[in-house]
Amino acid sequence: MNITLSADKKLIEKSRAYAKKQNTTLNNLVRQYLSRIVNDSESHQAAEEFASIASRQAGKSSKDYRFNRNEIYNR
Repeated sequence: MNITLSADKKLIEKSRAYAKKQNTTLNNLVRQYLSRIVNDSESHQAAEEFASIASRQAGKSSKDYRFNRNEIYNR
């Protein structure tokens, strides 16, 4: 899918020079940036969900429960 972006001419020129030094293209830099911010956002949401579940479930295991690493792989 293609998109069109607009930016200041000097910003584009500096960005292209930076991309060239990095042996890539401005297009690839934008693609990488978008991928990174989306993935960071998804990671942040997963961490928040885990924290929420952990706080709601804290202390609800039976007294004799012991963590067993092999149980994770059996699921």
